[in-house]
Amino acid sequence: FLSVTEDLVRRRAEHNNCEIFSLEEISLHQQEIEKLEYLDKWCRDLKILYLQNNLIPKIENVGRLKKLEYLNIALNNIERIENLEGCEELKKLDLTANFIGELSSIEVLKHNIHLKELFLVGNPCTDFEGYRQFVVATLHQLECLDSKEIERSERIRALQDYPEVREKIIEQEKAYLLKRAREKEDAQRRMQEKREKRENQMQSKLGIDSPNSLCDNENHQMEREQQTWEEIDDEEDRRFWEEPTPYTPESRLEAHRYIEERRAKDSIRESKKKEKPLRTLITTEGKALNVNEPKLHFTLEDDEENNQFILDLAVYRHLDTSLLDVDVQPTYVRVRVKGKPFQLVLPEEVKPDSSSAKRSQTTGHLVVSMPKANGIILARQKESSSIKTSDSNTAQKYTRSGRIEKLEVDPSKYSFPDVTKIIQEKERSGQGPISFQPRKITENKKSYVDVENNEEV
Repeated sequence: FLSVTEDLVRRRAEHNNCEIFSLEEISLHQQEIEKLEYLDKWCRDLKILYLQNNLIPKIENVGRLKKLEYLNIALNNIERIENLEGCEELKKLDLTANFIGELSSIEVLKHNIHLKELFLVGNPCTDFEGYRQFVVATLHQLECLDSKEIERSERIRALQDYPEVREKIIEQEKAYLLKRAREKEDAQRRMQEKREKRENQMQSKLGIDSPNSLCDNENHQMEREQQTWEEIDDEEDRRFWEEPTPYTPESRLEAHRYIEERRAKDSIRESKKKEKPLRTLITTEGKALNVNEPKLHFTLEDDEENNQFILDLAVYRHLDTSLLDVDVQPTYVRVRVKGKPFQLVLPEEVKPDSSSAKRSQTTGHLVVSMPKANGIILARQKESSSIKTSDSNTAQKYTRSGRIEKLEVDPSKYSFPDVTKIIQEKERSGQGPISFQPRKITENKKSYVDVENNEEV
């Protein structure tokens, strides 16, 4: 069950800078509170307390609120008035639309001498014969009951008939309490029957005792169970809202619990729907697939002049570039747009290291340039093959003659410098006044001592 927490009280005390010790007014309505506690310890200075539209079954832990003037606890599951004697300054008490059938319990309000207004409309006790007369005669300090002022003549008549009216009220109370005891038993039995019926439906739909179910694999069995539970929930939901039930604290609490369970199940279903299975980008055999999950327009151009492929992906113009992740592989290109994959298998292999990705400043499109790998490799293979053939020819020549054969060069087509003439020119140039020239020539002569000049080459 849900109770009053310090965090809840502090959040509701924003107007008091979240300070609760000096709080004078607080609204805790529609918080699904099922137990009233701690307020008499945390907020001793409370004057106004709103607790309407919760699931509180009992008035408790407010007796120490000496300064409390107005208590609104309407639309709850309260069945009797109690524990309000300590609220010495209580002036207004709202108990509208509860389940108070023990009308004699209002006698405890005699101690609240400042009580002027009381609201009991919508409670079972208001259907009792002599209800208003009994309340008016019991609470002398009361000035207004159920938004209707109490006149002096009405109080005089109520006091005159008080003994007879009180006897009638006590008899009606006893009958109501017997009825409530039966309603509680019926509610427990109904809950047990629903629980058993739900389990039987699950067993019959799943076919747990059938031998075929044992042959199913684990994943298939789990899917069947989930689908079966959803079907049972839908049937139960329709039956729950169509079946008439008595208006009791138990039925109101049951409806609240049922709504909470349905919300939790619906949220789980939605989360499972959102958690889509990871899309297969590469099969188990290693084959890349074409995927366009972001549903973007694209073009793939074969730029033969520059020997490359150009991918133009029409991403959103105002999309931040940090939300794009580009991955170029030899056989495919993958772009993740806000986590959604776009993958395209390329017709030829490309070179990932030389690829580039750019954004257009006008359209925002992503342009990925991917140089082809095959064209470059083929060109190099031709060069290497020609070199290899020449090497093989020279190797054959070497093995055939046993020595390295020299290439014959046609002097008419190719001009080579005449080594002998170059040496003569150097000799002639060495005959000059410069003293270091002869030394240089002698060094050259020494370096060419072991060189054999072949005039044919």
